[in-house]
Amino acid sequence: MNYQVATDCLAGKIILVTGAGDGIGREAALQYAKHGATVILLGRTVAKLEAVYDEIIALNLPQPAIIPLDLMGATAQNYIDMADTIEGQFGHLDGVLHNAGLLGTLEPFEQIDEKTFDELMQVNVKAEFLMTKALLPLIRQSTNGRIIFTTSTVGHIGRAFWGTYAISKFAVEGMMQVLADELSDTNIRVNAINPGGTRTKMRAQAFPAEDPGLLLTAADLMPLYLFLMAPESQEVNGLCIDAQPKK
Repeated sequence: MNYQVATDCLAGKIILVTGAGDGIGREAALQYAKHGATVILLGRTVAKLEAVYDEIIALNLPQPAIIPLDLMGATAQNYIDMADTIEGQFGHLDGVLHNAGLLGTLEPFEQIDEKTFDELMQVNVKAEFLMTKALLPLIRQSTNGRIIFTTSTVGHIGRAFWGTYAISKFAVEGMMQVLADELSDTNIRVNAINPGGTRTKMRAQAFPAEDPGLLLTAADLMPLYLFLMAPESQEVNGLCIDAQPKK
């Protein structure tokens, strides 16, 4: 698949990025802004969001917005209020990148505790469900609406000891497929990206002995993230795309 996009492909677009404070979310927010978008930075750590905000402003790009929100404690009403705020400030929404997520603990299935299971389901699945549901009316107003979920290799095929994280990503892929099918006759395109092994804090948490220098950076993955958010991907819907396909 050719991931080439125009340099101004996101001009005038309003795009929300969750987990925008660091890692892939930060890089995606920067790249979306560089391609013309006004980016809404969502995350739980205000200082990190402000750093990304300052970086975008320093590059003389469209002024972003910041939404501090902890997905662990957010309620359905929080997302409805957020949608109202976005509508009041921008009038519509063109895209959402669901990037925020928790890894949890890698452990045998029998040792998974209910608290850990509930926390991952809350952040990785329920938050994305509630947020997307609240934002859909705004995205419907876009000429090229985009919703991008984040999955994992263990969301395609389950793997020993990855229990809760893998289960949550299977759920995310299912949610993406349901939405994509429901919205197939609209201007909204819904897909998921599996970043693969990337030089992020979550990857280091999962594989502490791994040499990060052998991994691709978040910047290396951005052509796919840009393509799926841009008008060029109008014919792509309901796919789970591996950013680093096996050769």
